[in-house]
Amino acid sequence: MTPEQKAEALLPGERLDDLQRGGLYIIQDPALFCFGMDAVLLSDFAACREGDRVLDLCSGNGIIPLLLYARYPGITVTGLELNEKSTSLASRSFRLNSLEDKLSMVTGDVREASRLFGHASFHVVTANPPYMKAAGGLKNPDSAKAMARHETACSFDDVCAAAAHCLKSSGRFYLVHRPSRLPELIVAMKEHHLEPKRMRMVHPCADKAANLVLIEAVKGGGEELKLLPPLIVYKEDGSYTDEIYRIYGAES
Repeated sequence: MTPEQKAEALLPGERLDDLQRGGLYIIQDPALFCFGMDAVLLSDFAACREGDRVLDLCSGNGIIPLLLYARYPGITVTGLELNEKSTSLASRSFRLNSLEDKLSMVTGDVREASRLFGHASFHVVTANPPYMKAAGGLKNPDSAKAMARHETACSFDDVCAAAAHCLKSSGRFYLVHRPSRLPELIVAMKEHHLEPKRMRMVHPCADKAANLVLIEAVKGGGEELKLLPPLIVYKEDGSYTDEIYRIYGAES
């Protein structure tokens, strides 16, 4: 991609970031919501198979579809996002990478997923949903940043209901969230017949409490949960651990 092509892809205020994944780029707008480490960790935790149809809920600017495709080029991914500006960013990123036949975006409400996609349409569903409950006093609850952080547009139960409806039998649901809400997350998943099967806590440092949790659930799966070894982000000297470097595709 030439510098001229990169410049032409951007609108005022936007930037183009190199994902360091096979030459893939993503268009981001800092005024909306830029992706963080949680999206990268979720894309590494999720497991896909050749030919899988994947649905990414609360897809934002399309980072999860791009990162999943980089790992599994034999899949197709559809992102569902309520904010039209974020959907536009993602769609333009997909076109910029010439991936329109593999990745697509739909502007819509998670609560309408069953109507938009139909029953049992996907092998895998991923979600990096808002972590915080809707709270009074938000200056602009309809802003992209507020909707990305707070459950102003959908609850976690809404996300589970969408995943359960759209997944095929024995389909996999991959989620990143906050450990503080873990009891609620498990209850909601089980109520929608999404049985937690694998769980991994993410700790900023070895001596710090976990601040993220990665969960795999299976639609209609049996009751057996495997707790994986913790994922540590930083060493004592403040540098990334070897596993984080691996996930980011870099060398320590």
